[in-house]
Amino acid sequence: MTGSTKDTEGYAPHPHIGGRTAALRALAAWRGAAPGTPDAPRVVVLTGSSGSGRSRLLTGFLMLCEPEFRKQLPLDEMDPSTVPPELPAPAVPTAEGLTAAQVLWLLADHYELNATSTAEVYAELAALDEPATVVVPDVDRAGPVRAAGEPARLVREVLTPLAATESVRLLAEVPRPLAAELTSGLADVLPPGTVQVIDLDEPEWADPEGLVLHAQAALNPEFGAPELPFTVDPAVRLALGAAIGRRAGTSPLVVQLAVHCVLMAPEGFDPADDSQLPTSVGEALDLHARRLGSDAQTLRLMLAPLALAEADGIPAQLWARLASAVAGQDMGQAMAGGVLLAGPFVQPVEQEADGGGGEDGQEDSGRTLLRLLHPAIGDEIRAGLPNVRAAQAQIAVALLEAVPEQDWGKADPYVRDHIAGHTLEAGLLPQLLTDPGMFVHADPVPLRAAIEAVAAEELGAPARTYLRTAPLLTRTQAPATLRAALLETAFVEDGLPEYADAIHGRLGLELPWRTLWNVSVPGVSAVTVGSLPRPDGPAVPVAVLAVPADTPGARPVGEENEAGRTAVLVHGLAGLSARGETVPDLDLDLDLDLGQIMRPSEEERAAAPLGLSRGADYLRVWDRASQEGVAALISDVPFTGADLSPDGVLVIATERGAKALLIRPATSAIAS
Repeated sequence: MTGSTKDTEGYAPHPHIGGRTAALRALAAWRGAAPGTPDAPRVVVLTGSSGSGRSRLLTGFLMLCEPEFRKQLPLDEMDPSTVPPELPAPAVPTAEGLTAAQVLWLLADHYELNATSTAEVYAELAALDEPATVVVPDVDRAGPVRAAGEPARLVREVLTPLAATESVRLLAEVPRPLAAELTSGLADVLPPGTVQVIDLDEPEWADPEGLVLHAQAALNPEFGAPELPFTVDPAVRLALGAAIGRRAGTSPLVVQLAVHCVLMAPEGFDPADDSQLPTSVGEALDLHARRLGSDAQTLRLMLAPLALAEADGIPAQLWARLASAVAGQDMGQAMAGGVLLAGPFVQPVEQEADGGGGEDGQEDSGRTLLRLLHPAIGDEIRAGLPNVRAAQAQIAVALLEAVPEQDWGKADPYVRDHIAGHTLEAGLLPQLLTDPGMFVHADPVPLRAAIEAVAAEELGAPARTYLRTAPLLTRTQAPATLRAALLETAFVEDGLPEYADAIHGRLGLELPWRTLWNVSVPGVSAVTVGSLPRPDGPAVPVAVLAVPADTPGARPVGEENEAGRTAVLVHGLAGLSARGETVPDLDLDLDLDLGQIMRPSEEERAAAPLGLSRGADYLRVWDRASQEGVAALISDVPFTGADLSPDGVLVIATERGAKALLIRPATSAIAS
């Protein structure tokens, strides 16, 4: 088989791909093969070097698989062997930015599975009436944090068991090192012929004619190229396009970079000199710098922050600062005159204003981010750095210095949300995980992913508390104030009151509650608020916790029965002073008479300003007058008991114990 276009003469090319006939034929045959067809692969691994055109090919193929999009393509004019039959669209759980678990659950949602565990997902897929056709693109871009190794985890934990599930027809776009791991792992569990590898760098699948056509089209003023001596002359243009395609080997990216460089800075370019045309991404960088009279290392240092960036790229205003940090010298002058030098390799991303503020009023949108044109450029830049870990450490320091007054609420969204990714690769993340301000203001998705990539023994107590709470933060997409409230009570629960106090005292946020105390007693089955009358003063507010009889300090209640004897713990409740300040617990007499404890009457509860609604793992406190929410509390484990005192102290219990939260007055609390 060959990637030549000669055997497709007379047919219209795919409008998005413009070639890749051999690969399209193989993909169309995979899609159209009936289950159990002899010699037809069930699993296809699409691979190749970074920049080989994997994503573009897969995008073009998916256009042919989507029934509505097919109607926009000239199918009657295309080679029939490259067009799959009209079938329902496959499931396409894209991996970009997602964890392995998220990709799997996207698949479960697509097929409306009732699974509650990963093992059940595969079992239910295997039990479907029809084979499941799954296409997984962008495996190399998996994960919210680049240094966390999510692509490898996706291959091992999702793609391998999917491929091993007989009822699943799988097509996955995988970088070459992980493709080798995937196929070798499947070789021992699947019959020969089950897995087909399409490596776009191999002669069987390469498309040299297509590269030439792409180069020639990109140089053509009819398709947007500027009018230059070597673009307006058809003979020169065609010869130059042929030379660019020939020099690029099997890489569409090298073609793209070669064209960008000569069109953006044509001065001094000789179209007849093949030595000015790159054969690799690295050579494209070096040739462009040399032609502009600059040092190739200067260009690489300029691009280094973008090669080490997270997510969609770095804010334009941080570029020079971070480049100087990596270089260890002021790069301001080089950056100021470096638009033409760096331009062919940089892609601006405009974040449009959405009409609202970002995190706590910060503008997350309406700004320009900068990223590299393709991940392969980042691979080349990182490979040339003497020490990636040291470079990331320098970037992390520069990002920390960019936090105004060390107030994370005022930090640029990129600094706030992605410094964890930089410090992870620098090996410094555990040292960063001591600031409650960062815990509260950072996007919990990338921060959680970064922390999970650190060995548990390297994490301090605050980081462990954050990691325990993070599923709640990501599940609810909680804003900063609610994140602060959930972390505050988690810190108290884990015996870190100084971190809870810091959240109240330093961050300037009005939390919906203050956690008064926590009792780490397993087995609390119910809680009740009440009061204990005193002859010489006001009644003492108390919480009564129903606990197992063998709980230390518990007081037996009632007669022993078949279920054993019940017992309670009595804990004093703090309240509010006339000025709204927290007042301390009063000492309780160990010999107190439990019969003296008075529960609030139904009339007292109905007259209280706050009401309580409870679900399995969700509590809502609401203002009776306005019916608006005052506070909401979610838990990672079910509640076993909850009660609200008339003066606004919420007592709750889970399998881990019980705690009391003083709810803020409705006029100053936030609705959750």
